[in-house]
Amino acid sequence: MTTSFSWFVRGNLAASIYVQPMGALLAAVSCSAIWIAMYVAITGRPIYRLIALAPNWLLFMPLASVALLAWVWKIFIHLSGHDGW
Repeated sequence: MTTSFSWFVRGNLAASIYVQPMGALLAAVSCSAIWIAMYVAITGRPIYRLIALAPNWLLFMPLASVALLAWVWKIFIHLSGHDGW
């Protein structure tokens, strides 16, 4: 995942997604956290109320599925010898 973060920060999104899709997703979430934090700081409104509106399974199941598929992809490219970008 660190390689994926590294590619993401350098602007090579294709390499970031290829190397580890979940790492690219977490890097994008980390970038959006800055904007969310600025929104909370400026407006003073808590963001957890918006998150609480969605059921837990609606947040957990897609995230768990992407994480599982990302590791399956990583194992596949490693075993097939196409691990590097």
